[in-house]
Amino acid sequence: MNYGFSVVTPEIAELAEKSLAGYRIAPELYTKYDVKRGLRDINGNGVVAGLTNISTIKVLDMGDGMPNHGDGKLYYRGIDVEDIVNGFIKNKRFGYEETVYLLLFGSMPTEQELINFRKLLADYRSLPSTFTRDVIMKAPSDNMMNTLAKSVLALYSYDDNANDISIPNVLRQSIELITLFPVLAVYGYNAYKYSSEGGSLFIHDPRPDLSIAENLLYMLRPDQSYTELEAHILDLALVLHAEHGGGNNSTFTVHVVSSSGTDTYSAIAAALGSLKGPKHGGANIKVVMMFDDMKKNVKDWTDEDEVRNYLKKLLHKEAFDRAGLIYGMGHAIYSQSDPRAKVFKGFVEKLSSEKGRHDEFALYSLVERLAPEVIAEERRIYKGVCANVDFYSGFVYRMLGIPDELFTPIFAVSRIAGWSAHRIEEIINSNKIIRPAYKAVSPMIDYVDIEDRTD
Repeated sequence: MNYGFSVVTPEIAELAEKSLAGYRIAPELYTKYDVKRGLRDINGNGVVAGLTNISTIKVLDMGDGMPNHGDGKLYYRGIDVEDIVNGFIKNKRFGYEETVYLLLFGSMPTEQELINFRKLLADYRSLPSTFTRDVIMKAPSDNMMNTLAKSVLALYSYDDNANDISIPNVLRQSIELITLFPVLAVYGYNAYKYSSEGGSLFIHDPRPDLSIAENLLYMLRPDQSYTELEAHILDLALVLHAEHGGGNNSTFTVHVVSSSGTDTYSAIAAALGSLKGPKHGGANIKVVMMFDDMKKNVKDWTDEDEVRNYLKKLLHKEAFDRAGLIYGMGHAIYSQSDPRAKVFKGFVEKLSSEKGRHDEFALYSLVERLAPEVIAEERRIYKGVCANVDFYSGFVYRMLGIPDELFTPIFAVSRIAGWSAHRIEEIINSNKIIRPAYKAVSPMIDYVDIEDRTD
């Protein structure tokens, strides 16, 4: 039903055109006033806006005198993520819950602590009575991030202590949201598909004996089945996306909003709004769409010259969405390698073999190798360019049969762990609202009374 909210009238279009001149800021003014646009310097380094104990991002020094030029490293609470993942792989256990514990409490859990924490998560993994019917099933959206944000804000009404920002209460709210995010995402998607396509609606209750990754596949698939490799690679994706420093857009949003003293549901809904953007959480969708276009237009996926020419067309705005970008390549911090992509790649290859899609994996690998060369030839860059974690994650989700609409929500299912840790850190350590300054550059003009104004 159209209520008229979605219509841009000629009057609105005319007013928008009139307003443009008053908003535009000359790019050279950022240099003149030494303003770090986007809170980054010319090399892409973030301007330090706070301190954190939760995670560390480093670029190893290659000794060539170039800033931010080396292999990337990521640490959760001081522990190398590659070591964390290797521990999970060695013991063939699901690691996301263990990672959540580490991020929230600052240390890896003992065996008994992990058992108790998993039970706690399972105990909170139930939506309020009638919530699915009254919130999720009503007015379903084709955008699952909006659905997720709506559900989070609705949970405020079911919480008798929603505004209490004491640490025990915020921790309770955080644990509830962490364990409920997969349920909200999958149920929201199923409701949308049912409302738009009809057919059967299936709602599978999560099982207390399954991990978060297993439950996600269990709830999403009509037959509730999955292979061990499928569940483990999804778990790995959750571990690698769980946290990435306080400066990424959505986590910084959590800090900014939390510093105002607002409630947990509002802070997390704001982070979801940030993550929804294609420049942040939506990047993996752009990657798979770009490869869809590439597979249609490149006849021989093994021909390096043909693939290279397509990549040049991307940069010249002659292919795909004509944005001039090779999606999945490059990162604000990492130059030679993104440690998350490096860890992920080996498992992506295993899954592609299981799914009979090794040819596609070979194409991804070829683009990963050629793209930095093409970008270096076509663009002036201040540091190296490497594949980021989004480069492979969308391909993995496609192989797992996860619909494109859930790609970014799964990012949120993972990152809620980091958001929660940063919210608690902000509440404990901050006694001031975060309020950066903006330099005003508009000219001063005299007020003219309405009777003296002319068209």
